[in-house]
Amino acid sequence: MPLQAPRGTNDILPDSQFQWNYFRESAELIASIHGYDKIDTPVFENNDVFSRAVGTSTDVMEKETYTFEDRGGELITLRPEGTAPVCRAFIEHGMHNAPLPLRLFYICPIFRYERPQSGRYRQHHQFGMELLGNELPEADAEIISAAWELLKNLGLQNLNLLVNSIGDSNCRPKYMQNLISFYSDKISSLCKDCQRRFQNNPLRLLDCKNIQCQEIIDQAPKSIENLCKACAQHWDKLCENLSIFGLTFEVDNRLVRGFDYYTRTVFEIVPPTEGRMSTLAGGGRYDGLISQLGGKYMPGVGFGMGIERVIQNLSKSDLFPKNPLAMKVLIIQASDDTPIPEICCKYLSSKLRDNSIPTVLGPIDRSVRSQMRYGNSIKSTHAIIIGETELSTNMVTVRDLNSGEQRQIPLKFDLDSSQDSTILINNLDCSKLLQYFKNPS
Repeated sequence: MPLQAPRGTNDILPDSQFQWNYFRESAELIASIHGYDKIDTPVFENNDVFSRAVGTSTDVMEKETYTFEDRGGELITLRPEGTAPVCRAFIEHGMHNAPLPLRLFYICPIFRYERPQSGRYRQHHQFGMELLGNELPEADAEIISAAWELLKNLGLQNLNLLVNSIGDSNCRPKYMQNLISFYSDKISSLCKDCQRRFQNNPLRLLDCKNIQCQEIIDQAPKSIENLCKACAQHWDKLCENLSIFGLTFEVDNRLVRGFDYYTRTVFEIVPPTEGRMSTLAGGGRYDGLISQLGGKYMPGVGFGMGIERVIQNLSKSDLFPKNPLAMKVLIIQASDDTPIPEICCKYLSSKLRDNSIPTVLGPIDRSVRSQMRYGNSIKSTHAIIIGETELSTNMVTVRDLNSGEQRQIPLKFDLDSSQDSTILINNLDCSKLLQYFKNPS
């Protein structure tokens, strides 16, 4: 049986690279105009980075991480999310000494062992932005606005912004007790996962996607009705700032996100029909995360955006711009008994590449027609045909493969035979060709 990519992974083929580059350029532009700098962290980390940050009782750590012991006996985990590694790097490199707040972004692969389905893969890619060192609700609004702005700039419409506050260490314990009291006589009606969550992490009960648990969740105590004074003020100010940014949002009392490090603000941006099972972007505030990882207390807020899901939605809505064919020149050697055309083709290819013109040499063992077909297959935009006839007149034939237009352009050179009978070319003058390719019209 032929080997295939592992289940839940995908090859990004050349024809799809335009879509990915389009997203990356759009994402990096948003990050740049908001003042964010790029950071790259390793694909894998010590398992403690995620067990401390994400929480051992979350679905991610219990069922979805790729964790293994390396040859040195260290417990290693492939990155299941992007925020914790950024915070680990922040601590390790003393970035708290930099002017705060610090704005960072990343584009990286993420690994989750889960059931593959549309828009959900075991290896997917994430764009994320993190704002460290600012505990004001204006920072939350900035992060949410940046995620929203990117998706809107890409052309996605009718998106829903869901927002909630889950409080902090001052008010959440009391809310958890209210939640436990509410669920205590309903345990037998819960799915198996929620029966386990009730014992290990009651807040995760609100995040269950199982239909049998949905009605119970709708009746559960609401976190925004159990906030302490400071969290309530933060929440009110956040809502005010979102309105100032012109964002329409919906308060989702079931929204808690899947990681234990979140405090106060949590949010998701979802498409209009598929809902939270196909979240495009999500995140929130994580003020205690850096201290959980061994650093000094440092507030933070950020989001992650699933690139595959965004690309899927852009494709579905036909929102990608038409891929403009980048110039790619094919040099074709016309059949001839002398070696001069072949040598000239090689010299000319080097000259064009030196001038940043993408150039490919046609397969010289094929006919002109076959080389032309090859040029079409690799999406060449132009072909230069060089044979003895062309060279005898100091001209080459240039064909626009899109319009079919053909013209003769001067090409001048001097031949020089060395002592070992090698034919060299001196003073290759292709200035007219270069001028043409800089302005083909």
